[in-house]
Amino acid sequence: MTTTAIDIKHIGEEVKQRSEPFQRLLTEMRRVIVGQEQLLHRMMVGLLGNGHMLIEGVPGLAKTTAVAALAAGVHTDFQRIQFTPDLLPADLIGTLIYRPQNGEFVVKKGPIFSHIILADEINRAPAKVQSALLEAMQERQITIGSETFRLEEPFLVLATQNPIEQEGTYPLPEAQVDRFMLKLIVTYPSRAEERQILDRMSRTGRAWTMDAVMQPADILRARETLDQIYIDDKIKDYIVDLVLATRNPATHRIPVDGLIQYGASPRATIYLTLAAKACAFLAGRGYVVPQDVKDIAPDVLRHRVIVTYEAQAEEKSADDVVRAILDHVPVP
Repeated sequence: MTTTAIDIKHIGEEVKQRSEPFQRLLTEMRRVIVGQEQLLHRMMVGLLGNGHMLIEGVPGLAKTTAVAALAAGVHTDFQRIQFTPDLLPADLIGTLIYRPQNGEFVVKKGPIFSHIILADEINRAPAKVQSALLEAMQERQITIGSETFRLEEPFLVLATQNPIEQEGTYPLPEAQVDRFMLKLIVTYPSRAEERQILDRMSRTGRAWTMDAVMQPADILRARETLDQIYIDDKIKDYIVDLVLATRNPATHRIPVDGLIQYGASPRATIYLTLAAKACAFLAGRGYVVPQDVKDIAPDVLRHRVIVTYEAQAEEKSADDVVRAILDHVPVP
């Protein structure tokens, strides 16, 4: 066996060992969430890849419940922040409080100082509040007055939003949207799943409880293993080709001329690589295959491809553009 093959085998054994807490967490969450397998899987990807997630869907599809279940399954701090039109940045990050006894200002930390943050209905708050999250999401720190505070790892923002056509919503700034590793679309359950929801949840008391089956240290150890997962040069080139195709689709003769206003940023390349590694990890492999990239690409790219007015007139969405790119860029 070659040195690379031995290393991959060793990493694979480590992956199987360190993925067990994630499998336990998934099993526990399935006791609460009916169906929505893709949502649950992608939440594990974000947890592993140290990337924030934006979850979009109409009200009532268990977006908030799914995030709360994730937080309940991890033995760590959790804060739910309900975004409303009258929310202020200080309500999120904290502020300085004046103490007349000694004439000093002291820092009162806001709810953002936690490990898992649920930013519920994030697009119901104005841009100033949404922008207050930027420093925390990207730099993993918060500045209050003249002091800067590091946020403890793991730090994860899971934001839910209603479709922007809904009454009383504000579009998120592009700079903030790009900070999210994944954008997940939650759809209606099937008929069989709807019946399970009826049987499981139609009661007047609290409908679910969960045990914490994972420690923060499990997440940090798994991330160390994730960094070691092997990814071949051909797959790296495939990732770069996919991202470049969002900026210049003509290079691969992709039939989306005039549909893309802005392509994906280099952050998409980084997140697509990390997300593909996370998919391999959850599958118990120490190496990435092209299908890992292809499966996760829509969730990484859909919010980074800005379509033109012509595309909107033709009722073409970013998902349609990404699908065309995945169909035309050669898979190694």
